[in-house]
Amino acid sequence: MSALIAIGAGIAVLTGVGAGIGIGIATARATESIARQPEAKSDINKALILGCALAEATAIYGLVIAFLIIFVLSK
Repeated sequence: MSALIAIGAGIAVLTGVGAGIGIGIATARATESIARQPEAKSDINKALILGCALAEATAIYGLVIAFLIIFVLSK
């Protein structure tokens, strides 16, 4: 049973990979957009920060689920 808990926690933490990829793609697109339209920099930055915060929240939810799996199910 302990191995299944570890596997489940590992799978839950994999949400960080998706969040990292999403933030990287969003940053690349925002950089391209700013290079094309420098006058829209503030609007692009606002959207980028909001999107990155939502993506990072997803990764944090995965970490919380992993902790719950480890500490609640191991008892």
